[in-house]
Amino acid sequence: MKVCSFRIHDKSSYGVIQGDRVVDLGRLAGMPATLRMALANGAFDAAARSAATAPGDYALGDVTLLTPVTDPEKIICIGLNYRQHAAEGGFKIPENPQLFARFSNTLVPPDGALIRPRLSTDFDFEGELALVIGRGGRHIRREHALEHVFGYTCFNDGSVRDIQFKHSLVAGKNFPRTGALGPWLITTDDIPDPARLVLSTRVNGVQVQHKGVDDLIFDVPHIVSYVSSWTELRPGDIISTGTPEGVGYARKPPLWLKPGDTVEVEISGIGVLRNRVEAEA
Repeated sequence: MKVCSFRIHDKSSYGVIQGDRVVDLGRLAGMPATLRMALANGAFDAAARSAATAPGDYALGDVTLLTPVTDPEKIICIGLNYRQHAAEGGFKIPENPQLFARFSNTLVPPDGALIRPRLSTDFDFEGELALVIGRGGRHIRREHALEHVFGYTCFNDGSVRDIQFKHSLVAGKNFPRTGALGPWLITTDDIPDPARLVLSTRVNGVQVQHKGVDDLIFDVPHIVSYVSSWTELRPGDIISTGTPEGVGYARKPPLWLKPGDTVEVEISGIGVLRNRVEAEA
């Protein structure tokens, strides 16, 4: 199932994409305002089943896609989770997942503008697979971890590298509108094994990253179980799984994103997250 959040006629909602049409689940009686809230109160599944035979309320081309989860409680990111990415940066292979958090105002939707901040020109891309939690929990066992995942989407963990390396990781990852999420979610019934997915990143049409998700150091079940060991996972939480080798700062010379560039993160079975780069006003 393909699930999205969207805006049309100055109204925000969420629904299921069927071909070139969108079934608006948010308009149904008793449905909460956002996808996260629908997942949290258990209303989504029944509404989605009723949408299976619905003709669709809007043409996909007439809606503006938002980030799939517009109001996440948590955005948790995994660093150094591909061996060659750790190697290209001169880092040791981590013994445990390396975690940091992003704020919700750092993410833009598909076709939204990524903003290179005034403070730096060292603006980098990181194509990643992200997952969205559908059923929360603590101390989730690895063998049950995928039962807690609602779906998968594309993520660009845009990074301001000189701030990241000279000041702090949190600062370098949390400039407003430097990352992106979308274009939609593909639910786990269509992606039962995320390890079979393949990720590619392109800058201005040139491929700069290409790797199978099966190359993760810590796979999706391990990540979900690990994160739930120290915090409660809740429906709508976003977890990114890390980026493969090929990032801009590790190239010689470095490949920094500049205004006018277009970045695309494509994951097989999901779709393409496309964003242009603009300078901070």
